[in-house]
Amino acid sequence: MSGNNPPQEPNGTFKPRYVDIGINLTDPVYTGLYHGTQRHPSDLPLVIQRARTAGCQKLIVTGSDLSESHKAIELAKTYPGTIYATVGVHPCSCLQFTKGLSAESHLSALQALAFEASREGHAVAFGEIGLDYDRLGLCPRDTQLRYFEAQLDIAVQLSLPLFLHSRAAHADFTRLLRERLDGLPKRGVVHSFTGTEEEMSELVEMGFDIGVNGCSMKTVENVNVVRKIPLERIQLETDGPWCEMRASHASAGYVDGWKDGGEWVKKEKWMEGKMVKGRNEPCMISRVAWAVAGIKGVSLEELTERAWENTVRMFGLGEGGGGQKLN
Repeated sequence: MSGNNPPQEPNGTFKPRYVDIGINLTDPVYTGLYHGTQRHPSDLPLVIQRARTAGCQKLIVTGSDLSESHKAIELAKTYPGTIYATVGVHPCSCLQFTKGLSAESHLSALQALAFEASREGHAVAFGEIGLDYDRLGLCPRDTQLRYFEAQLDIAVQLSLPLFLHSRAAHADFTRLLRERLDGLPKRGVVHSFTGTEEEMSELVEMGFDIGVNGCSMKTVENVNVVRKIPLERIQLETDGPWCEMRASHASAGYVDGWKDGGEWVKKEKWMEGKMVKGRNEPCMISRVAWAVAGIKGVSLEELTERAWENTVRMFGLGEGGGGQKLN
């Protein structure tokens, strides 16, 4: 499918196409495992098929640590042309650098994995890396800062786009990025954005895209920020199995006409072909797009095509854009 030719239904009407730039398909819930208990058979192939049916043609699976990055790459190998991976260590997981392998060995292994997977076309971004000061109980601030810096230094050597995370840490986050901007020509996307309009504007000015999901549209303030994101800087995601859109969110008023076309059941009553309540899936990206289009006052076609073009330009995904294989 060419990145320049939007798909059409048989009757000639526009058919939206999506990239879910942040989906955690390595999470055990997609294999039916919840909090260590097997509730239903693995249905990951069905989840991926539902995504494709909904027009979600590309999925970027998040690597949240070294182990999960390996798993994301294996999924990319299993579903070539559909699934791509990121490689990195999430800020809330950075204590891993202080255990087991030495920090130097851990960082070297991460760099080697990212380089090889990029060369083979399976990994398209370095991340999820960043800072999260909302959850310091999971990892102290100084540890997050130390290994965000260390991973940014790896990113400069890899020359990959970044897949970034920032929560309540904007000043430190932007400071560390600005110190390395010249070495990050492909920039990246700040995913699951929930910051202020001023923070969004600064990131856009620095050349970064903004990733939007259900959590990005919880409050009226969130919705007002999404309204101001330039179309040429917006990307779409679900961040499943989390960040589902809910009736209590401020975005709910913008999805009145949207239909998911599926059925939901509790995990204990799982049935093949049905979605699980409380488990977000990539097929639900159409709901995110519907809400964003309504918030911004543009057509679904304009919103989804801009988002597709932004993502392909940054990550490539076999569509002729950025994120080329490394030599």
